[in-house]
Amino acid sequence: MAHVSGCIFPNAFRNVKPINETTCVYRPVAVCSRPGNVMPRSDAKPARRLARTIRTVAGAAPSKPAGDYPRLTVSQAPLPPQILAAEGDPNFMTSLARGLSVLQAFSQKRRQLSISQLSKLTGLSRASVRRCLYTLAKLGFAGSDDAGKFFLRPKVLALGYAYLSSMPLAATAQPVLEHVSHILHESCSIATLDGTDIIYLARANVTRIMAIDLGVGSRLPAFCTSMGRVLLASLPPQQLEPLLQRVTFTRYTDRTVSSLEKLRQVLNAVRTTGYAVVDQELELGLRSMAIPIQNPTGQVIAALNVGAHAQRITIPGMQTKFLPHLRAAAQELSLLSR
Repeated sequence: MAHVSGCIFPNAFRNVKPINETTCVYRPVAVCSRPGNVMPRSDAKPARRLARTIRTVAGAAPSKPAGDYPRLTVSQAPLPPQILAAEGDPNFMTSLARGLSVLQAFSQKRRQLSISQLSKLTGLSRASVRRCLYTLAKLGFAGSDDAGKFFLRPKVLALGYAYLSSMPLAATAQPVLEHVSHILHESCSIATLDGTDIIYLARANVTRIMAIDLGVGSRLPAFCTSMGRVLLASLPPQQLEPLLQRVTFTRYTDRTVSSLEKLRQVLNAVRTTGYAVVDQELELGLRSMAIPIQNPTGQVIAALNVGAHAQRITIPGMQTKFLPHLRAAAQELSLLSR
């Protein structure tokens, strides 16, 4: 009986041939399989070996005690629809799309993730996630700690800054936001539409009135936010209808619009009045008002809003106190967007 060095089956049959594997950080060096059986997993810890390799490339962050990290429970996510839709397209770089999916899985609440958690969040296999993380670490976008948790590194900011610096509105809006926020004594924001979500471009935060902490780059669903409704209402029908078909009507409170028919009615009202008011649909106790920001040609390029606690102001009070200042600020921002 032949002896295969390094084989995980010491009593392998004579006709078993070892599988030659290239030495790398996410595969064992020597494996072989018994005919007709599924290969068992090696006792090696590839994720930890990958973490050690990444720390030598990108530098390790201080390790966090396991008890300080909230347990993340996620279900298996499907592959991103953009990847599924592009199958068979010879010009589509699937590997790049997978790497971007891994990047986007991190968030304020998910700052450190394991390979298993990233696999569930992205719908990618663990092997694909390992390769993505290894590449991101080589490029300086990711790192890891001693517990095998991965995190983003500051270099990621360069990707977002490239977009913000190319938008005159995002670069010049902050002083205007600060001025309106100071007058109204409430938090003000600017956002643009990204699919069925809004993404924040600028924010002047006076008091925290939401359970989540919002900032530049934060995303919220468009259908139940005042800025989202302003932006959706500004779209032509041929662009709006495909977006509405993709909306997931999650009920965040008992006041949240939960049907496509009701949302269409709300958007029609926004077109008539020129502004949107959302009353505790995203979070109980939160009211917000938004108006569109147009470029000099009249095209809506973003939305401006103010949020306040429901106990501090009524909806009629928002219309008389907030709306004139929002309109004046939107006009000034329109001039700055040249």
